[in-house]
Amino acid sequence: MNKGWMKGCGLMISLLSGVPAAFAASAPPLSEVKVIKVQSASCGLEDISDGQAQTGCNHGGSSIKVYVLEIGYGQNQPQATLDGFEVNGSRSPVCAFDNGNLTECSPGRKTVGSLYSFDLAGKQQGTFTFSNTSINAPRNTLSTQLYIK
Repeated sequence: MNKGWMKGCGLMISLLSGVPAAFAASAPPLSEVKVIKVQSASCGLEDISDGQAQTGCNHGGSSIKVYVLEIGYGQNQPQATLDGFEVNGSRSPVCAFDNGNLTECSPGRKTVGSLYSFDLAGKQQGTFTFSNTSINAPRNTLSTQLYIK
């Protein structure tokens, strides 16, 4: 069926009924996931570079947080583990301003992904792994991992 015809028909019905037409674009699939920062009392906030396999600092201690950036739209329940044990986290939407910098979302800004914060809850070191699957086609799964020392 011709989608242009369907949109035109929807617009015509909208105009005749006095209701404004709204056409939503489909959400973009996941295009990137990466650990961007690790934070601890012993090292502070360490930036993680693309392709970095392990932290540069020894993040020992009882309070380690890992921050993961996800570009695109993933499912609400990503998998996050440290040495195979699930870790809890929270998610915040991320938007892009006109200059391309990522930032927290405000009304009227387009959401481009999510920032996750994971609390390792007393775990000291190991391999942190994150993976998620797109909510729409092609339903690709992306993952990243980082050894935290």
